[in-house]
Amino acid sequence: MENANNVSEFILLGLTQNQDLQKVFFGLFLVFYSAIVLGNLLIIVTVKSSPNLNSPMYFFLSYLSLVDICYSSVTTPKLISDFLVKKKTISFIGCIAQLFGFHFFGCTEIFLLTVMAYDRYIAICKPLHYTTIMNKTVCSWMVVASWIGGLLHSIIQTVFTTHLPFCGPNEIDHYFCDVQPLLKLACTDTYIAGLIVFADSGIISLSSFLLLSVSYILILISLRTHSSEGRLKALSTCASHIIVVILFFGPCIFIYMRPSTTFSEDKSVAVFYTVITPMLNPLIYTLRNQEVKNAMRKLWKKKTTLGGK
Repeated sequence: MENANNVSEFILLGLTQNQDLQKVFFGLFLVFYSAIVLGNLLIIVTVKSSPNLNSPMYFFLSYLSLVDICYSSVTTPKLISDFLVKKKTISFIGCIAQLFGFHFFGCTEIFLLTVMAYDRYIAICKPLHYTTIMNKTVCSWMVVASWIGGLLHSIIQTVFTTHLPFCGPNEIDHYFCDVQPLLKLACTDTYIAGLIVFADSGIISLSSFLLLSVSYILILISLRTHSSEGRLKALSTCASHIIVVILFFGPCIFIYMRPSTTFSEDKSVAVFYTVITPMLNPLIYTLRNQEVKNAMRKLWKKKTTLGGK
């Protein structure tokens, strides 16, 4: 597949041009990616195999872990392999596929984090109606809606990008294919396309973040009427989610809530939401959650017992 001007491949400039630093980064990011896959798989297996973790919160958490694995897998393996080669190329169709997957899973994660905040709001502010409102059917439809929302967003980004003419140069100043670096390479006026990217990606990030903020403001107001013990338990449950939201949304808003321009810091900022946050999510949700830690211990004991037999 080639676009209208026969650009068959792009050259990725990567995170750095320093050869020695690339060797260090190869080992470092290989460890990061292994931690992402193993950590999030552990969350999924623990939730699916533990009867005690059957609440909507853990149902959403297992899907968040699945999305994290998919999301990081779109960019990180290519980034790791590129550290070992001098010329980092990606085909036109490979670039578009990477762009599609990145926005698909990234937007799905945004919607899932928003759904998880709504779940916490219902659990804390309307506890008597929680099981009625957040029943299994509703939770399943929320997950499906998150995937569909991510798909629609990704289709919009991909369609507009593939219709841009590229006639050189074909060097992308990034370590993966994203809309804004590609807009810089298009040999046409990209003002309208830039506005569409801003309106789609930026507004989704900002509006979801505002909804999350409103949810937690209402939760904090509601907690004033709770006992000190109940207040601490609720805050402990919400703290993990708030940390993940800040780590993920902060860099996203920085990148997408501005006109279609690129800065030298963009690559470093992108590392946070493509690698660091998916890697930290399992740690954040397990280290601050006694139920998950207990479930993991039981799962480990069961495994060792069966292994001993």
